[in-house]
Amino acid sequence: MRQGLSAVTMTALALGYAFLYVPILLLVAYSFNESKLVTVWAGFSLRWYGALFENQQLLAAAWVTLRLAVISATGALVLGTLAGVVLTRIGRFAGRTLFSGLVFAPLVMPEVITGLSLLLLFVALDWSRGPATMAIAHITFATAYVAVVVQARLATLDRSIEEAAMDLGARPAKTFFVITVPMIAPGLLAGWLLAFTLSLDDLVIASFTTGPEATTLPMYIYSKVRLGVTPEINAVSSILIGLVAIGVLIASVALKVSEERRQRDAQRAAAPRAAMVPR
Repeated sequence: MRQGLSAVTMTALALGYAFLYVPILLLVAYSFNESKLVTVWAGFSLRWYGALFENQQLLAAAWVTLRLAVISATGALVLGTLAGVVLTRIGRFAGRTLFSGLVFAPLVMPEVITGLSLLLLFVALDWSRGPATMAIAHITFATAYVAVVVQARLATLDRSIEEAAMDLGARPAKTFFVITVPMIAPGLLAGWLLAFTLSLDDLVIASFTTGPEATTLPMYIYSKVRLGVTPEINAVSSILIGLVAIGVLIASVALKVSEERRQRDAQRAAAPRAAMVPR
């Protein structure tokens, strides 16, 4: 019975992974295709990766996207960390429910509604739309994701080290930056990478808040795909997949190193206590 359930589970898992990742692997494979037809394999070639560096429009869109993603992820990290600290470390206060709802609303809000509301806001303020308005929009929805990650990390954090530092005379601000921030650094890195990926991938909100002088890479790819998929688009998509994979790998390694360090610190702290126990 257990073997049957195990076989069913493994089959379902294999089918699920195949459904998710086989199309991505095919996209990457056909980005090395010599032919212009993405469905006909004509041999291995790096032709389309070389063509990327000759496409000035694509390079400009990629630069706008990367710059926007870095700015948005950094801004979301600062605001999301502050929101996570408030929700975790500060007790009940007037407006806590409203504050929590405002912070996490972008998680459940459709992107079309978010983009339209921000567009109406910028029009009402008479702001010219461009990179600045896109950065504000991306920070708005990415902050919620960072706040979730930071709040979860702070909720499981052992506060004894922070309390010991304050007992020795450290001020709360110094304790936070010297003790708390290094301890939650993997969570901060994961939140930054998540916000970076969300900004890198966004199409709907950027379409509402952009201007004629700022075109992101997803917008460029979408405009080209409507005319037909080309190996050049496959090459761009493969590069994006590689960037995301590298980011996930960095976050995984950082989390593993942090967990091993935490376990070592816990063992060192427990050793003197064990020596003091009378036999």
